[in-house]
Amino acid sequence: MIVLTAPTGRIGRQVLGLLLDEGRKVRVIARDPDRLAPEARERVEIVRGSHRDPAVLGEAFEGAGSVLWLVPPDPGAGDIREHYLGFTRPACAALTDRGVRRVVGVSSLGRAYGAPAGQLSAAFAMDEAIEATGVDYRSLAMPFFMENLLHQADALRARGVLSLPVAADRALPLVATRDIAAVAARLLADDSWSGQETVPLIGPDSLTPDGMAEVLSEVLERPVRFERPDAEEYRATLTRYGMNPAWAQGLLDMAAAQDDGIYAPGWRTLTAPAPTGFRQWCREVLTAAPAPRP
Repeated sequence: MIVLTAPTGRIGRQVLGLLLDEGRKVRVIARDPDRLAPEARERVEIVRGSHRDPAVLGEAFEGAGSVLWLVPPDPGAGDIREHYLGFTRPACAALTDRGVRRVVGVSSLGRAYGAPAGQLSAAFAMDEAIEATGVDYRSLAMPFFMENLLHQADALRARGVLSLPVAADRALPLVATRDIAAVAARLLADDSWSGQETVPLIGPDSLTPDGMAEVLSEVLERPVRFERPDAEEYRATLTRYGMNPAWAQGLLDMAAAQDDGIYAPGWRTLTAPAPTGFRQWCREVLTAAPAPRP
């Protein structure tokens, strides 16, 4: 039995589809099962509730051979590290109690960085907590998700502006979530691996934001320019739309770490990049995003 957390999220949804296509036996933890695709809902076991709940985890992990572990973001959280560990602590107890053998976790590149890195530092704390249980573990270590740009699809089309709180001339390694999902599904279905390892997942491109804007200009067939927002204005905008100031500061700390090269060690030692390039992703995913309303 394979257990998936966050099965309606961007990564979990794709992992679920891949596993079902292979005929795998899957159980999901879902707070709202109605958000699952109807064809998936009919083919999986469902444990209703939050994967922060020890009782839900105990039920879901019973008889499980492998688990996809993913902590969902919460822009309203006032303590980023505690948000991650608040999910992970009860999971660690349930993994041990139910004898789960393997866990695949969604984390980040840059674990050796050391300095504060916002949400990335919290993900590294998650890794450490899971590894301390002794379970066989694969930490999927990613850089910047290409899908983060989907939030800007309207601005890119309507105004030709790419906005990120990072330096215009610093290369930013990228990865598409479909490549993450493919590796996660393969590991979850494979009962031959053991031990604890980090698995870097980085696409073939490493572009500066200016370079990303050039590709976007070509694919969208309109000029796109990169603008780095002022940090204070960026924080104020996020909090104005309801984000907790601590979560907003974490995003700024993460961006500063990206500028400081947090991803560089894993990127430089990568031997086999993930297959999806940025131009391909823009053509196949970004252009399919809903167009802005008039």
